[in-house]
Amino acid sequence: MFVSFEGVDWSGKSTQAELLADWLRGQGRTVVTTREPGGTPVAEGVRQLVLHGEEMSPWAEAALYAAARAENVAQTIRPALERGADVVCDRYLDSSVAYQGAGRGLGPDAVRGLSLLVTGGLLPDRTFLVLLDPDEAVRRSAGDHDRIERAGGDFMRRVDAAYRALAGAEPERVVAVDGARAPEEIAEEIREHVRALL
Repeated sequence: MFVSFEGVDWSGKSTQAELLADWLRGQGRTVVTTREPGGTPVAEGVRQLVLHGEEMSPWAEAALYAAARAENVAQTIRPALERGADVVCDRYLDSSVAYQGAGRGLGPDAVRGLSLLVTGGLLPDRTFLVLLDPDEAVRRSAGDHDRIERAGGDFMRRVDAAYRALAGAEPERVVAVDGARAPEEIAEEIREHVRALL
């Protein structure tokens, strides 16, 4: 089973990815957790570049995310699935569709097509979209912000709108959950959906 988590920055998606992975392990399942960009030494290097490096053009940013994703799928995600493990991924290609496709204005279809090309068309069995109003998400933030998080309110609202459109377009894969609730309440709703896959 391949499950991904999506949402605007500070929505709580990383917390939910961790909670689900822990729960699955408690069910006796073998679980591999990964993140994007990241999951391999090469992809972690790309993460450092795109989140903390110099400003870059939108397509350079999108291409770097796609390169990191290609490496993560080839080295971590596919091998784990092939040996029968569950994979829980904190962000996947829908992040690029929302952030670079909509947020940066490159076009969701073009960005999605690039990711599908470099991953051999691999999509998660379920994607949990943790929805939180972008203004509330910013209120949750603290400390230094990375290059993407500094893009501003209008950018985050475009990202949020793209995520919501995605949930409407792919309801069989994308499950939207209300991220304004207590983490454990959200986690239980997610577990109910995952139980149907086990």
